[in-house]
Amino acid sequence: MSRAEAVPGPDTRPDLGEAVAAPAGATRSPGLLWTFGLFRSELATTFRRWRTIALLGVLAAVPILVGVAIRIETSDGSAAGGGGEGPAFISQVTNNGLFLVFTALAATLPFFLPMAIGVIAGDAIAGEANAGTLRYLLVAPAGRTRLLLTKYATTMTFCLVATLVVAVSALTVGALLFPLGDLTTISGTRISFAEGLGRALFIALVVAASLVGVAALGLFVSTLTNSGIAAMATTVGLLITVQILDQIPQLHALQPYFFSHYWLSFADLMREPVYWDDLVRNLGLQGLYAAVFGSAAWARFAAKDITV
Repeated sequence: MSRAEAVPGPDTRPDLGEAVAAPAGATRSPGLLWTFGLFRSELATTFRRWRTIALLGVLAAVPILVGVAIRIETSDGSAAGGGGEGPAFISQVTNNGLFLVFTALAATLPFFLPMAIGVIAGDAIAGEANAGTLRYLLVAPAGRTRLLLTKYATTMTFCLVATLVVAVSALTVGALLFPLGDLTTISGTRISFAEGLGRALFIALVVAASLVGVAALGLFVSTLTNSGIAAMATTVGLLITVQILDQIPQLHALQPYFFSHYWLSFADLMREPVYWDDLVRNLGLQGLYAAVFGSAAWARFAAKDITV
């Protein structure tokens, strides 16, 4: 073979995909530090988006609107929620502003909080595919499983942040508009403000954990399409459908298996002693939904043909 034949010409260059795949395969097992860097990058990307900021702003505004409405309604001396209407705890807000935290969480949990989670989870994979960045994320030494877990962890972090935004906003408004102090539990016993504050934090954590199932469902839907808008709309649509089905008496045999059925069980944390049965059922059901739809998302994403 001559020297000229040994030099590759324009038509004998190695394929670009092979050139990229070689170093990627060599670093296919990134360390913990690299994984944390990917998670931190995902968090920064998610929370810098105007859509995320707008969602958090809406969630923060709900306790403000509820608090101002109660303040205006009770300015003539009447009791809020005297007729038994409105979210749980609303009749106690005028006596203790801390109850606005529980009221705001009860008001946002059926729709506003899961809708926000559905938007973030639905856009997790489908949004990257639509923007054309998913392929480049997989070229990096992430791997599909690691990337999917990072997306889910980011969504769960948003669940916690969104819930705390509602709780902190409600606590601030409650402290400004209503008195604070010892509070009366649902069982009629008195507890200190410090203990009530601790229970409010615990309730916020339970509410965030109650959204685990919605996050897994949204992530699964996100792996089914390359359209972020379609994934978000489908997730929110499924959420609304389940909420409607949960209110139909004829479906009472199925309702305990709906992910939203035990959402408001967090109110049992304000009993003395705490009633744990429905709380445990709720967390167990959320874990089941997370396992089922998380596995389905992994199976779909692992076999997904990434062309964009």
